This record gives sequence, C-alpha cells and structure tokens, in this order.
Amino acid sequence: MIEIAKYGLITILSGLIIFHLLVLLKVIPYDIVWGSRVKSEKDLFRLEMISLLINLFFLFSTLIYVIALPLKFPKIIMTIILWTMVALFGLNTLGNVLSKNKLEQRLFAPLTVLLTLFSLIMVLNN
Repeated sequence: MIEIAKYGLITILSGLIIFHLLVLLKVIPYDIVWGSRVKSEKDLFRLEMISLLINLFFLFSTLIYVIALPLKFPKIIMTIILWTMVALFGLNTLGNVLSKNKLEQRLFAPLTVLLTLFSLIMVLNN
C-alpha cells in the first residue's frame, strides 16, 4: 500500500503541476479553479503561483521520501511536511466539494481525497 501511496502522490502532483502551468498560460480557463472565485488576472497569477510552488515543494518532498533524490530531511521535518500535506489536501478537498464549479466537485475533489489518503499512508509509515 505504501508503494501505491508514494507513486500515486508523485503521479497526481506531477499532473497538478502541469495543470497549474496550463492555467497560468491560459490554455485552461481560470474560471474552473479556485471555486470559480478568481476575479482578475492579477489574482489568478498570485493564487496559481502559490499552488504551483506548494505542489512543487510537495513533489520534491515526496521524491526525497522515496529516495529518488539524493537529499535527506531529518525524520521530524519529513513528518511535519507529510502532516502538512494531509491537512492541506484535506482542506482542499473540502474547498473542492463546496466549489461552485462542477468540474472541481467531480474531478478535483476525488483527486484531493486520494492525495489526502496517500499522504496519510506515508506519514503513518514514516
């Protein structure tokens, strides 16, 4: 189960990074993100950059955890990062469920549930 969690996180986070880049590049319309509450391109850029940076940090943390990158974090730091991932993905699930946008409710809510569960599996096996 831990292997599914590790590689599931890497796969989903990689996909989300690509997705956020496509939103920033305006290939994907921004009215399907952030609960359809983004009102300006300035807000979009700020919020999407935050999402992108967080997802990149979580991806690199996961890669370090699975020893795909030759860096080491102290165990307590990795535990804090993993619990932070559980909390943020859990809150993001709630936000997606409460979104005005059906795509966020139907596609991204299940994805963030998986991210929450995979992060929880990893932290409990840390």
